[in-house]
Amino acid sequence: MAQESKIQTSLVERINTSRRRALQYGTLVTVGASSLLRTGDVHASLFKAKEAAGLDGPLPAMRYQRLGRTGHQSSRLIFGCGATLSRSRQDHLLNAAFEAGVNTFDVGFKHYYGDAERNLAPFLQSHRDDIFLISKGFVPADIEWDEELSVAEAKKAAAGWLAFLDESLGEMGVDHVDAYYYMGQNNVSTVRSEEVHRAFERAKAAGKVSYLGLSTHQNAEAVLSAAIDTGHFDLAMIAITPGGWYDWNDRSILPGSPTMKALRPLLDRARASGMGLVGMKAGRFLAGRRWLGWGNPEAFDGYYDAPLLKAPLSEFQRSYAFVLENGLDAVNADMQSMLHFKENFIAAATSQAYFAPQTEQTV
Repeated sequence: MAQESKIQTSLVERINTSRRRALQYGTLVTVGASSLLRTGDVHASLFKAKEAAGLDGPLPAMRYQRLGRTGHQSSRLIFGCGATLSRSRQDHLLNAAFEAGVNTFDVGFKHYYGDAERNLAPFLQSHRDDIFLISKGFVPADIEWDEELSVAEAKKAAAGWLAFLDESLGEMGVDHVDAYYYMGQNNVSTVRSEEVHRAFERAKAAGKVSYLGLSTHQNAEAVLSAAIDTGHFDLAMIAITPGGWYDWNDRSILPGSPTMKALRPLLDRARASGMGLVGMKAGRFLAGRRWLGWGNPEAFDGYYDAPLLKAPLSEFQRSYAFVLENGLDAVNADMQSMLHFKENFIAAATSQAYFAPQTEQTV
């Protein structure tokens, strides 16, 4: 009993009280404590407790932002389907997001995301004409991030990327994807490669894809700068936090990174060049690592002004709101439960309320 009481106290301290009614605490604590006793996983148990309680009231209206020269007016929340659909269909989540106003869905090829594209296919059969569809695959080049791509390597990589695109179309049961990314790109010479870009041009001419993008978790500043210089890219999905670039290797903020506010000129230059900017991993550092416990919930508080700190939002929601109002057009979020979806949705839909009007983006 003493152990259960201690667990309940710990869970109460972690619950975001500003977003729950007093009547919900019994459910939160009971379910969370039971889950923690059973699994030993604090973070998962807290999540289960919140899920049992649910959220009050209707969702706010989604907000939309043009994604660069694509012209697409995207929901500021993009549904990241990769991890969510990697093992099974989640049509109830996809449909709930669509019905609430999410109109951009991002997935990825099977060599990283398992069956995600295949599990997205039934949803696409009903909604393909109403959404902006993004997928991605590696540019398969066996070089390190700081090495130069040779002509022969570029030709092989271009052919491999095209093959992944064709494979993705087959998995999803479609003949066209709105955008396809160079996935997880960290090599500047690959970004600058004319040979690889010509592969995209051939796919576009064949009607398989309309827009080119890239995603990057490492060497992101150099990769984004190179992408701007080429003028080839319509979209960039970047791993960025309120504290600066996300460190993929250490799952934290990249040591020595400028803050996101300090990176604003680079982000504005990217958007001015015609690129739509999508954020990812905005709040990942807050969660910490499973074997280290709860995580780092206050890690970004020093970057926030008073209105955001006082906002009725969780730590994760604040991170999404911040990046949306400091240079990004949208955030891509992996959402594996209805609660997770609702929390992310609210953050994206209401972020402007906690910032001065002049931060609203119009590009």
